[in-house]
Amino acid sequence: MLHEEISINACSQTRAAAILSSTMRLISVKQIRIAALIVVAVAAAGCNSASVDNDNAIGRAFNSRTSEIQVEGEGVVSRILSDDLNGSRHQRFIVRLGTGQTVLITHNIDLAPRIDGLREGDMVAFNGEYVWNAEGGVIHWTHHDPQGRHVTGWIKHKGRTYQ
Repeated sequence: MLHEEISINACSQTRAAAILSSTMRLISVKQIRIAALIVVAVAAAGCNSASVDNDNAIGRAFNSRTSEIQVEGEGVVSRILSDDLNGSRHQRFIVRLGTGQTVLITHNIDLAPRIDGLREGDMVAFNGEYVWNAEGGVIHWTHHDPQGRHVTGWIKHKGRTYQ
């Protein structure tokens, strides 16, 4: 049996899974290989190449240990953590970017709505301030600034923007 590994980003993986589930009735190996290539091409075409550039910008910040820069990206929620209740309350979760890097998102739920229904495996997009740490970094300021001194950040989940 022939095995091939195809590397695609998180956005493509989500789209590919949905498309592939409808093509699982193919019977020959050749048909499956052709279907897989079509699925990857269609999924990749539907993804914004800017997301890869954004993920690379976060990777560069991580590699250079840069902090306090505004970033935008997207990825798959890999873990939901308990809320941080010390000081301002923050909803916390880990996102795996298309590059494989993980970042901790700390979303201030005293200033922005909680992301209801967030689950592991969900796709999210985000805009916030990146702070370096050895585990991949933290994204915060994913909300508006009531005093208007900081860039407004956001998180997008299932068609809704939280800020």
